Amino acid sequence: MSLRDRLMGRQNGDGMVAPVADKERVAIETPTVAPTPRGAPTAVSSGMYGRKIEQEALTPLDRVKIDLHRKLIERLDLEALEQITDERQINAEIRAVVVELLRGEATPLSVADRDDIIEHVLYEITGLGPIEPLFRDLSISDILVNGSKEIFIERHGRLIKVAATFRNDAHVLAVIDRIVSRVGRRVDESSPMVDARLPDGSRVNAIIPPLAIDGPVLSIRRFGAGLTIQKLMDNGSFNEQMSALIEGCVAARLNILVSGGTGSGKTTLLNAMASFIPAEQRIITIEDAAELRLQQDHVVRLETRPPNAEGEGEVAARDLVKNALRMRPDRIIVGEVRSGEALDMLQAMNTGHDGSMTTVHANSPRDALSRLETMILMAGANLPDRAMREQISSALDLVIQVSRLADGTRKVVSIVEITGMEGPVTATQEIYHFRRQGIAPDGKVMGVFEATGVRPVFMERLAIAGVDLPPDMFAEGYGR
Repeated sequence: MSLRDRLMGRQNGDGMVAPVADKERVAIETPTVAPTPRGAPTAVSSGMYGRKIEQEALTPLDRVKIDLHRKLIERLDLEALEQITDERQINAEIRAVVVELLRGEATPLSVADRDDIIEHVLYEITGLGPIEPLFRDLSISDILVNGSKEIFIERHGRLIKVAATFRNDAHVLAVIDRIVSRVGRRVDESSPMVDARLPDGSRVNAIIPPLAIDGPVLSIRRFGAGLTIQKLMDNGSFNEQMSALIEGCVAARLNILVSGGTGSGKTTLLNAMASFIPAEQRIITIEDAAELRLQQDHVVRLETRPPNAEGEGEVAARDLVKNALRMRPDRIIVGEVRSGEALDMLQAMNTGHDGSMTTVHANSPRDALSRLETMILMAGANLPDRAMREQISSALDLVIQVSRLADGTRKVVSIVEITGMEGPVTATQEIYHFRRQGIAPDGKVMGVFEATGVRPVFMERLAIAGVDLPPDMFAEGYGR
């Protein structure tokens, strides 16, 4: 039996009709009702979750698309479809089937309309619906869906509204459900918020009514998995001297904290830094949504799990950090510390797991250390301030601060060494920084990377590890 016959649910070798998609999935993927914008023609109907909601009147072209989509879903054997790994083969076969179905359409269609319908149905079956073309554009780092009619993208650090739209809110819900169901998660009125990931590792957050008042909201963050240290340097994120310093610190197994605001490039930098870890070492990564793409052979990836419908079965990052200590790791990489897992991570760094790395949301290196103290308290550890700071200062060696500047560029704005304790305070010293010099006429932030003139205390550790850095690279102003 041919591939097309299998996909279309035609007779198999036993003369029986192959199974088609289950009715529940058909209902999910062919929504017809949703809240409508003000002023649009409406009709009252029953919504996806049983609520009485208004349905927006559809254009004839939209009706053709929905009818074709429904016919295709009813005839496709989705189980056979999911077993095919060659995306080009799937696209070619589905495209041929849609062309065949279009021949029976009575609605007059131009060539452009037919091409648009074919692409639309293809994206609905195999992709993310109207935002699939945006997702395929590698220059876009964020896709932000605010309800069915507003879609924004971030390109090169700037937010832009695009013309693409969903048919209605039920259409957005169908795409959200398709994404989260693939990773074993769910979103409904009882669990209206969800974090998930796409097959390429992009992070997805969705929040739906009743929490999202104006309709379902979908946020897709594509991190720079393909951005190496060299590419980041070429993009102006830091200079050659800072790159050499970071490489030496990773090779010498210093414990590193990457700090920065939302969208500043923390995960991208962490992923690039991890490329300096020797291939023979065993690395365990712990994340809420698996984003890191390490190139080493010996990598164990762990991911947290949210509670089920009964509120049970949750596996938090703290549980995974504790378990990772029993897995004979050479290095532990926590994608981001947000809560009590910070204490377990610091304890791991203090008990022989040198060379571990993590990220934290903070606006400066000093703020990052303060946030770690707060997270230690969130772990339920009733430690005095000095004990917490001693734990932090003995565990961490380096804080790298990244920032997204006003022109949208992302840069390492500070590299700070933690030297120990000075009285009751964690002592730090800045080694390199980005000195801003103003704004160019085209809006670009002007500035230079330069050394502060401070020679790091950890230079002896780098020398023992065989890392040889030029002594003058720490001279004040070096690297301009």
